Amino acid sequence: MTSSGDRDTGPVNAGPVPPGGWLDADQQRAWLAFMRVQLRMTFEMNRQLQAESGLSLPDYDVLNALSDSPGDTLSVTALAARLGWERSRLSHHTKRMAGRGLISTDPAGTDRRVTEVSLTTPGRRAIEAAAAGHVELVRRLFFDGLSPDAVRSLSTTLELVYANVLDRGSLPRP
Repeated sequence: MTSSGDRDTGPVNAGPVPPGGWLDADQQRAWLAFMRVQLRMTFEMNRQLQAESGLSLPDYDVLNALSDSPGDTLSVTALAARLGWERSRLSHHTKRMAGRGLISTDPAGTDRRVTEVSLTTPGRRAIEAAAAGHVELVRRLFFDGLSPDAVRSLSTTLELVYANVLDRGSLPRP
């Protein structure tokens, strides 16, 4: 954060200066742009999914992760790491989804202390029914207006940011 263009002092009435210093103007612009996009896309995706399929965005995230996993199954720990969720949040959410028949949760066959989350047939049908509308929304709101070169550049940049988050963040790698 910076104050009215002053790069050295940081925000007005801010506390101590962060170890790496305040964000410069370009960093702040990029960060705020990312936050605006992330928040608005989350709202739009959640609204579209609920209106068209009765799924929330978190439901879709869980179903998508499971449908993209070998055997449509992941341990709670692996699923939490993949989604970037706390285990407690995932536990509460999977209980609600299991109650709706979208997933099942069972002790793992190889280690009864591990809980596995699996996609059910109704869950597979739900994500398949929701996917086309979700993709259309993402294409329309996120990709339309971007050139192929811009998409490639954005992909490269986001992959670098993600690798940094994995290397320096607190969650285990997916």
